[in-house]
Amino acid sequence: MIDFRYHLVSIVAVFLALAIGIVLGSTELQGNALNLLNSTSNSLRSQYAAASSERDAYAAQASAGEQFAQAEEPTLLASLLKGDRIVLITEPGAQDSVISGVKQAAADAGATVTGQISLQPRFNDTSGETQSALSSTNGSAAQAAGVSLSTSGANQQTFYQQQAAQLIASAILTTSASAGAQTSSPANAQTSSQTSLPASAAQALLSSYAQAGFLSVSGQPTVRATLAVVITPQSPPSDGASDPASQVLVTLTQQLAGASAATVVAGGVSGSGTASAMGVLRSSDVSSRVSTIDDADTTFGQITVIQALATQLAGGKAASYGVDGATGIGPTPAPTPSASVSPSSAPAAKSTAKAKTPKGKK
Repeated sequence: MIDFRYHLVSIVAVFLALAIGIVLGSTELQGNALNLLNSTSNSLRSQYAAASSERDAYAAQASAGEQFAQAEEPTLLASLLKGDRIVLITEPGAQDSVISGVKQAAADAGATVTGQISLQPRFNDTSGETQSALSSTNGSAAQAAGVSLSTSGANQQTFYQQQAAQLIASAILTTSASAGAQTSSPANAQTSSQTSLPASAAQALLSSYAQAGFLSVSGQPTVRATLAVVITPQSPPSDGASDPASQVLVTLTQQLAGASAATVVAGGVSGSGTASAMGVLRSSDVSSRVSTIDDADTTFGQITVIQALATQLAGGKAASYGVDGATGIGPTPAPTPSASVSPSSAPAAKSTAKAKTPKGKK
């Protein structure tokens, strides 16, 4: 028969074994664990140092490439768009450095930036109240300008933005430089998005949207341009591809492309990708009419903006350029000033212009 003494000895033995295990774990086994942790830590430190060194090397290469592009930009773009007029349309959140960079590239190419239309967040708002206000503004502006609003191919989500884009395009763009800054068309003439409005009517139209909080105006965009550059937000929209701002960009660029000799969309790498407005545009049917550049936050990308416009003017196809899901880093072959004559001022050039590859860019 097992007595109480046996139970007591068993219990003491169990606790003694636990104590011995604790001691062993905190001495000999602890040393092995620490050695393993130290070895792993040293390995990670080594990998981190190697990655940091590689990152610094890439950064140095990128910096050198940027400096080279800045030095070569005037040569690569000299007179490439001489005499052409460009209007900028910026989305809410557009990067200032991209805007200023594109303006500088346009100047190097001999083009004039007529002005800038800065779309406000309200323009991308598809809520009922804002849509009602936009519809009212569209109706009033169209009636005052004598414009028949188009309803063909409309996306119901962005129906009123399409009409607004049509009207805005008619105020700032023309397909031919021969239309000039002024037109003798009567103010009450029926005008489509492909026909320029008289300057006074164009100014009144833009003012109506500005007063309603849909956009702001700088420069003289009513001195109508033949070329349009849309600059996308610095960051992707919060709701990704389904965000109304992404759908509005498609609608906007479609109207601008129809009213201009060439249109491109430019943005920085951080605001591009499949979930961005540019990603949505690239996957739409409009991408066949509008070139996109996703690295316009670099000098090389800003050069590509101008080259993309020149390529389209010379009869080339629209394409996606850059580093994130693009089909190429730039037009190939790249257009050169000596071989590129703007068809916006000389229509026959479309069938005769041939592009050559300049030194420094392939």
